[in-house]
Amino acid sequence: MTAKKEYCCPVGAAMDEIGGKWKPLILWTLKDGKLRFSEINRILVTVTQRMLTKQLRELEKDNLINRKVYAVYAEVPPKVEYSLTKKGESVLPILHALHDWGKEYCVSKICLNELNEKSISHLKCV
Repeated sequence: MTAKKEYCCPVGAAMDEIGGKWKPLILWTLKDGKLRFSEINRILVTVTQRMLTKQLRELEKDNLINRKVYAVYAEVPPKVEYSLTKKGESVLPILHALHDWGKEYCVSKICLNELNEKSISHLKCV
């Protein structure tokens, strides 16, 4: 049985669900619709498959994303799509604000090299 976490303020509780290096980027990636694991992994070029799996499971457990498995027996691996839930969509205004803040104050840290061109174009970060 998992002990229930307690937080000193709502920010701590929210950061537990949407914080970290990958969760906000996964949610941002899904803002335009359903994606398969391989598509998310291709967009977030530096995340390992193991870490992506872990983060997707946590987001699903926290009801921020849906995981839909299609029962097509001939397909290996099986077709699985991820999408935002209503709760996940409610995070998008926060992520849009972070996006705008990052463009304003972190422009010197944004690496626009060839490696992440695909990520940047899909994520519409610039």
